[in-house]
Amino acid sequence: MAALARWCLKRRLVVIVLWLAVLAGAASAAAAAGSAYSNDYDVPGTESARAAALAAKAFPDQAGDGDRVVWHTDPGREPVRSATVEARMTGVLDRIADLPGVAAVGSPYAGPDGARQISPDGHTAYATVTFERPADDLPASQPRAVVDAAKAAAGGGLQVEAGGSAIALTEKPDTHLSELIGIAVAAVVLFVAFGSLAASLLPIITAVVAVGTATLGITLLGHVMTVADFAPMLGMLIGLGVGIDYALFIVTRHRQGLRAGLSVPEAAERAVATTGRAVVFAGGTVCVALLGMLILRLSFLNGVAIAASLTVVLTVAASVTLLPALLGTIGLRALSRRERRRLAAGVHPSEAPTGLAARWSGFVERHPRLLGGLAAAVMLVLALPTLSLHLGTSDQGNNPVGSTTRQAYDLLAGDGANGDDAGSPDAGGPDADGGGAGATGGGSNGAAGETAAGSGFGPGVNGPLTLVAHLDGAADRVALSRLEDALRDTEGIASVQGPASTDATAPSSGDTSVITVIPETAPQSERTSELVDRLRTEVIPAAERGTSLEVYVGGLTASYDDFAEVIVGKLPLFVGVVVGLGCLLLLLAFRSVGIPVKAALMNIAAVASSFGVIVTVFQWGWGSEFLGLGRAGPIEPFLPVIMISVLFGLSMDYQVFLVSRMYEEWRETGDNRRAVRVGLAETSRVINSAAVIMIAVFAAFVLSGDRIIAMFGIGLAVAVALDAFVLRTLLVPALMHLLGGANWWLPGWLDRWLPRLSIEPPERAEAPRRGKELAQRAKAPEHAGAP
Repeated sequence: MAALARWCLKRRLVVIVLWLAVLAGAASAAAAAGSAYSNDYDVPGTESARAAALAAKAFPDQAGDGDRVVWHTDPGREPVRSATVEARMTGVLDRIADLPGVAAVGSPYAGPDGARQISPDGHTAYATVTFERPADDLPASQPRAVVDAAKAAAGGGLQVEAGGSAIALTEKPDTHLSELIGIAVAAVVLFVAFGSLAASLLPIITAVVAVGTATLGITLLGHVMTVADFAPMLGMLIGLGVGIDYALFIVTRHRQGLRAGLSVPEAAERAVATTGRAVVFAGGTVCVALLGMLILRLSFLNGVAIAASLTVVLTVAASVTLLPALLGTIGLRALSRRERRRLAAGVHPSEAPTGLAARWSGFVERHPRLLGGLAAAVMLVLALPTLSLHLGTSDQGNNPVGSTTRQAYDLLAGDGANGDDAGSPDAGGPDADGGGAGATGGGSNGAAGETAAGSGFGPGVNGPLTLVAHLDGAADRVALSRLEDALRDTEGIASVQGPASTDATAPSSGDTSVITVIPETAPQSERTSELVDRLRTEVIPAAERGTSLEVYVGGLTASYDDFAEVIVGKLPLFVGVVVGLGCLLLLLAFRSVGIPVKAALMNIAAVASSFGVIVTVFQWGWGSEFLGLGRAGPIEPFLPVIMISVLFGLSMDYQVFLVSRMYEEWRETGDNRRAVRVGLAETSRVINSAAVIMIAVFAAFVLSGDRIIAMFGIGLAVAVALDAFVLRTLLVPALMHLLGGANWWLPGWLDRWLPRLSIEPPERAEAPRRGKELAQRAKAPEHAGAP
């Protein structure tokens, strides 16, 4: 690391130009290639994936995305069948049909089949808008033109909204405000901590260059593998947080060297050679945790893991190359003016911890049981809501109330019916791909109008189940007809539309047929999930018995349930691998059994507590509408895996920076109480400053308006706050005081077997103060039985 730092310092202009060239090259390549993100939740081998594959093969002409335009008149006004409303909306639909990218428009005023697209009370109707390509492949301008054309018809008592996964592209949030707020708060905290404008800007510049390059790289990555559309925002969220923090630690050590009288090159070299090693180790633990998602063997999560890891790798690389080059460029301006005047006068202030940090460290040393118990109680209370965690379907009913997709969803479902169902504890979570209201297109959804009562079509219309049947002969067709009859008599089903229906327009091609089932409940409801299970285990097997008929259940709820089931089934293995690898790294670094075990427990506590807050806000709905995050609903199936990866990695960061200083003091003195007290006093200020920066960056992303990113933002902000202010400054030092020398115990045979690894070696000017003093301290009663 020292050699790398020297090279970067001597050729600082070359290093800066190289980084800017890489950033510019990535920007040019990303602009030329464009984005190719994909929210494909299908898991190969699951029933919903087989249903989707069979339907896509049999009906390739229906591969385009199907959305809806919904219009509504209030009771007391003329119904949607009136000549005035029909003339106005027919003209709008004709204009939409002529727009670029629109393949077809299904009007409720066109023939008898369209009549099913008018609600029983006559005040709500919808038209299907089928695009030429799937939503992931559409430019946002095409659905935006549809929304603008539809909205132009509103007024005079007529409400017009649009919904569907393509329409959701028009509501993609602009994250630039969140980024700017997070960076601004970080800059203020850095300026307060450093007192130097130049020094406070360096971590910002380093993080922005690294994260910008990574974000552009993620755009290119989407062309070679499945990358979710929220991956760049997630990478940006993580990268800004850890990037600014890593640079903060190195700049802090550099400033300490300058105040001690070292030259600029010497101080920068020493900072990278010592704290830079800890940064590399901490970044490695984050990457290990993120790449742990690869063991799940899900293409959707593979892209997220590699994208986030790429961001962390680039932030670490910038911290140990670009940052020392910038430190060499600004010279002594890394210090404040007052500090430079003192340095010129030959005054070198002591770096011994004083003030609040030292007093707090002493307070924890005197009251470890009380403070440790209080910290444990706080973590336990916050973690309790995690016990009610429900992974479920997402749809546009959870979007912010003012969005056109949410309005269309509510109008279709009927305000009363949808509100009661979607607002329940069973309700669904955010809609990652904007799906829900128009995902199946055409007349299949219109069947709900046959049985729905009151306004709208009932909550199930927003998430119909798709039963795809593979037929082989006349016997199978008879069996399929019997299945349709059985479905109509099945509890929880509002209506059925299939090839045997006399007025059906359900798809049927050769040996493949599709039956559309409209549930009585919303796609986000647990009762809809129970209906899927009942169809798969009871209703369909009874129809298939004695025939070669094969029927697969697909659709929004079925696909999410399958995705969640696969993830939950692999979660124990995933957690075991992530925790095990993290503990192994800490075991190598600190040569202690107790340190990795405590770290694993603290990480689990941080994860559980942060999930408790996520459940409270997003699943229970405490403040979600106030924050503009939409209605309460279940948690996305993939959220636990990604959150566990990120949180385990970030928790390891603070563990490394805190315990590495304690370990250094322990090796020099053999005094556990002194090691814990000095380590906490010397690192608490910088850790707390880093935590405030990371919390500000994460919390700012709540303002993005994207529900998934807001989940990550709130979860990570809460986890970092608890980790820094409860675990690392309260519970961890309290436990280490109580355990005494046992903190550093390692069996002799394991000590001989493990390779030597040092995170942050003592600085060159310091010599280990062991020998006689260590021997004397080892005889103290506190260390009896310690190694």
